[in-house]
Amino acid sequence: MNAGAPTILVADDHPLFREALKGAVEKLLPQARLVESENADSLFASAEAHPEADLLLLDLNMPGAHGFSALVHLRAAQPQLPVIVVSAREEAGVVRRALEHGAAGFIPKSSDPATIRAAIAAVLDGGHWSPPQAEHGEGLAPEEAHIAARIRELTPQQFRVLGMLGSGLLNKQIAHALGVSEATVKAHMTAILRKLGANNRTQAVLLAGRLALDPDAAIAAD
Repeated sequence: MNAGAPTILVADDHPLFREALKGAVEKLLPQARLVESENADSLFASAEAHPEADLLLLDLNMPGAHGFSALVHLRAAQPQLPVIVVSAREEAGVVRRALEHGAAGFIPKSSDPATIRAAIAAVLDGGHWSPPQAEHGEGLAPEEAHIAARIRELTPQQFRVLGMLGSGLLNKQIAHALGVSEATVKAHMTAILRKLGANNRTQAVLLAGRLALDPDAAIAAD
């Protein structure tokens, strides 16, 4: 942990749970500086603005951060930043996948404040923390690990474009949202397809869907 007041990033789209996390942090570390985010874009901006941050508490299902994609991207872009996943999904398989994607800890949202504080303290001390069910979860399937490695190669802007593709936006809409030209979006698309080994945008979205919490359901719904 950095000397002086630690900086903790709190990323969750539910204000009440953000308050609960902040309360747990403040009781453990009264001097901590807390930086809140309620969606993926604000989280990425906060992580870039605070490279010295000591910890990220990350919800898996914020807007723009579906499944493990944001965790995978952040672990590549900010490898010095420990991440604790905080999720209402408490199945053993979800916990194990989060840890194998690089999370230093996993806190179920049903945890009591004392457990949340214990997990945060363990990770800030350089350790790991996970609930007991992590031992019984299945690890990453080879295909998911392979896709995660490819996702790590995307630049932050390419990752945003891929997320917008998954939301069904067209190039023109993506260009408007990002404040860039359609030609720039097309260039990003070309790089995304190459890095993911995809032939078209539909296949790229399907590949990224392997990092969803329920990848088989996501693919079946497509």
